Amino acid sequence: MQIRTAVTFLRVAGIMFAASGLGACNVFTRLTEIGETPPLTNIQNPTQAPTYRPVSMPMPAPRTAVREANALWRPGARAFFRDQRAADVGDIITITITINDSATVNNETKRSRNNTENMGVSALLGYEASFNRILPNAINPSNLIDTSSQTGSDGAGSIARAEAIQLKVAGVITQMLPNGNMVVQGRQEVRVNFEVRDLQIAGVIRPEDIASDNTITFDKIAEARVAYGGRGLITDVQQPRYGSQLFDVLLPF
Repeated sequence: MQIRTAVTFLRVAGIMFAASGLGACNVFTRLTEIGETPPLTNIQNPTQAPTYRPVSMPMPAPRTAVREANALWRPGARAFFRDQRAADVGDIITITITINDSATVNNETKRSRNNTENMGVSALLGYEASFNRILPNAINPSNLIDTSSQTGSDGAGSIARAEAIQLKVAGVITQMLPNGNMVVQGRQEVRVNFEVRDLQIAGVIRPEDIASDNTITFDKIAEARVAYGGRGLITDVQQPRYGSQLFDVLLPF
């Protein structure tokens, strides 16, 4: 038992040491940034990021484009001379994000049950008089078993959620899929005093859903991924210390 306790203690100590090491690196970085504004991320090619993964989705059979003979108007174009909408890798498109969701769920469940059972042997071929010889103490053969049980449960739950986001961000076409759909990724950083607001969005869009002013709404983006947060003094105060987070993970109670 003592050996197991010692091994468990060493494991916990190792985890805490590793976490403290990671925290120490973060502390050192924060110490070097005292009095400085949070740095902005350099503009870079999204496809060169270590976490970038090309999108692979089920594709239909390729179709040959039909071109009209002696026609100046191109199929799908919305301008006579040139289509100004994003249509190739590297083109920029404006994404309008409007999220106004709300949900309210109330559930209540009640259940109760009462059971009562009585059993007795008033006559059993005359052997009921011999029960006192077998069972201890005096008993009443007409009332041998008397049981009762009662169960009850009462559960209630409620969910109230409301989200409202209205943003616009310019994204870049990073990939053309075989069926003509396009993968778009966008990122925007805004620094106000000592706080940086970071907006990221990615997803798959159809060329047909792009408006004539080269914009697309959020509800027409498939596999949409939106991240909106920040970093800086305000965000740092709102987060618990890394020591508290470590104990929240390790402590079982």
